[in-house]
Amino acid sequence: MFDLNDVVVFARVVEAGSFTAAARLLAMPKTTVSRRVAALESEVGVRLLQRTTRSLGMTDAGRLYYEQSSQALRTIEEANLRLAEARAEPSGTIRISAPVGFGAYFLNRAVIEFLETYPKTKVELRLTDDRLNLVEDGIDLAFRTGVLEDSTLIARKLGATHRLLCASPNYLARHGKPGTPSDLAQHDCVIAGPSVIGAQWVLDGPGGQETVTVAGRFAANEMQAVIAAALADYGIAQMPHSVAEALIGEGRLCRVLKNYTTPAGGLYVLYPSSRHLSPLVKAFIDLAAERISKRVNTA
Repeated sequence: MFDLNDVVVFARVVEAGSFTAAARLLAMPKTTVSRRVAALESEVGVRLLQRTTRSLGMTDAGRLYYEQSSQALRTIEEANLRLAEARAEPSGTIRISAPVGFGAYFLNRAVIEFLETYPKTKVELRLTDDRLNLVEDGIDLAFRTGVLEDSTLIARKLGATHRLLCASPNYLARHGKPGTPSDLAQHDCVIAGPSVIGAQWVLDGPGGQETVTVAGRFAANEMQAVIAAALADYGIAQMPHSVAEALIGEGRLCRVLKNYTTPAGGLYVLYPSSRHLSPLVKAFIDLAAERISKRVNTA
């Protein structure tokens, strides 16, 4: 009967270059190694090795058999490795990149939960609105929103996200709440962009999509600055749902035009392509995906 162990012994003899070296590698008697190879040759019905007193070589059939069987053995070894990794508790350091606002107001909580769940792990969280090169910067995974650029990175969509319109209670007490998107023209708006004038906001609402021109006293190309300006009573701002939800819950902001949001965009986690995802990275992605899906997909 065919025995896979005989194939393993045959492969080790070829790789070691002799029965003696293979016996030492396999921690078994040389006679056992020789017997197993002979059993395999008998099973396949062809000589695989040419044995002389001074050298060991493969026959043409042996070379072909080794090339095919060694690939199968590597597949089995990798399967065993993945199974062992899946059963092992995640450990080690994971390096994560995320946009500043998203990281500060949502991802921090996911990181804390991850560290509590897996005591043998460490997390290095790099919050930046710049799009880092994951490979060059040693980043294991990154969270990004919007339309993805073509790349060699693996992307997993976690859900859809959008921005809500918010302002501080003090600003609204002084200026009132807009009743319709067109009312925004009469308000100070905090602009996420290069200029305080001429910005256009596209909003999805009950009647479909509307585009309004807005202006204000403050503009910034970085979301954290936009959030800070809204909290400092400088006007109505668009901000990511996860950020807005947290600040509204704390009573620091109020939502305006509740039936309107910006058009939905994708929320993705990206990681460098590789033969398989490490248990550490996979564990964080799974945890974050579960937490994020409950938040970003609701208004």
